[in-house]
Amino acid sequence: MDHGLAERFERERPRLRAVAYRLLGSLTDAEDAVQETWLRLARTDPAAVDNLDAWLTTVVARVSLNALRSRAARREDPLDVRLPDPVVDADDPAHAAVLADSVGLALLVVLDTLSPAERLAFVLHDMFGVPFDEIGPLVDRSPAAAR
Repeated sequence: MDHGLAERFERERPRLRAVAYRLLGSLTDAEDAVQETWLRLARTDPAAVDNLDAWLTTVVARVSLNALRSRAARREDPLDVRLPDPVVDADDPAHAAVLADSVGLALLVVLDTLSPAERLAFVLHDMFGVPFDEIGPLVDRSPAAAR
């Protein structure tokens, strides 16, 4: 594995974790999705990847979408009311306050009401500015349907 590629991945890890967390609502599941993304990158020829940031975002989104679909297929029902894991950045209290304001637990509770494809489209477009032309193929829909 190319050392430079590992460094680039580590620089992107917080963003990838944020994408996965907003889709999955669980820090543990988000870390699993990011780790699976790393494993897929390790098995890929880096020369075949034109835009690493876009490739990583696509892979972590697909891994997260598959996890959401798997939850629905297994009909995982929690014993208690399940709230998404809160995100706390102990190293930077200001960042934690901004994050809490911008993406509160209420938003994650609302996201839980969406289907996996709807949730992916919402998070990628509204939170990360990914155009619907790119989201449509990820969720196996036309750009208009993804909108």
